Amino acid sequence: MTNPQSAPTLPERKKSKTPLFIAIGAVAVVGIGAAIVVPQLISGGDAATTAAGDELTVVKLGTTDASQGHWPVLQELALEEGIDLEIVPFTEYPVPNPALASGEIDINAFQHIDFLADHNLATGDDLQPIGATIIVPLPIYSERWTSVDEIPEGAEIVVPDDSSNQGRALRVLEAAGLIELTVGDDVDPTPADIDEAASRVVVTPIAAAQTVAALPTVDGAIINNGFATDAGLDPELAIFSVDPADPASWPYINVIVANADDIDNEAYLKVWELYHSPEVTEIVVEESGGTAVIVDQDGEQVREALAEVEARKAAAAD
Repeated sequence: MTNPQSAPTLPERKKSKTPLFIAIGAVAVVGIGAAIVVPQLISGGDAATTAAGDELTVVKLGTTDASQGHWPVLQELALEEGIDLEIVPFTEYPVPNPALASGEIDINAFQHIDFLADHNLATGDDLQPIGATIIVPLPIYSERWTSVDEIPEGAEIVVPDDSSNQGRALRVLEAAGLIELTVGDDVDPTPADIDEAASRVVVTPIAAAQTVAALPTVDGAIINNGFATDAGLDPELAIFSVDPADPASWPYINVIVANADDIDNEAYLKVWELYHSPEVTEIVVEESGGTAVIVDQDGEQVREALAEVEARKAAAAD
């Protein structure tokens, strides 16, 4: 398992004594079924107006989980603050960051710090977090076995094939005792780093979006939370996961991201602030099956964490 001391350490918040992780238990969401009444919008370019003529600021937010129920609530709250929040759906993880860098969208909310670090190092882009949102476990699901102890020698486990989620998934399999790795905790492992002779299972990387579909045909699958909840998988059925509040999990804090020149944009920061409204976070936790942990660290702190992760990855690549 990853050594906690090798993970980036977030500084203490200067304006709040709130701890790094604020766990919100699964709660009943009151009034979600009620109709949401919003003013009719007249959109055009980077601005929009209500039917009454009030000007709104248009913010386009890209995400891979656009079907989740917290987005309409966030849109309603944003509208009350004069922001027309447009949710732009994406189906694959590699797409939202290039869309952000090219200006197709204004911000995105789908990735953790480690994924963002890989993107910036690979492309030379300077995308930066404006604030943290949640952290969720990366569990092992199986339709054939009820515990990792039952998984036999030579069983097949599928994992996401994007570099950061793949590395995290391999660390989860290592923690579960299913594989042994030949690299230390300061390196993002790949399948080439698996000691096959000392490992119990065969690992097959596939696109993260395909892990749910593969589940019935393999012995187990590591499935990202968004795809698991979209597919209706019960998180209670996961046979193994690592505690998301463990300091070693810090690189996997999810963040809202903007281009570097826009990290102080008031409308974008307001969207991040509104994400942490109880009306939104209650739904986020409920939709995750109670597994999501709300993280309220601000942009300065998560940008420092990103810089540390990028520096570690760059040093390992030299």
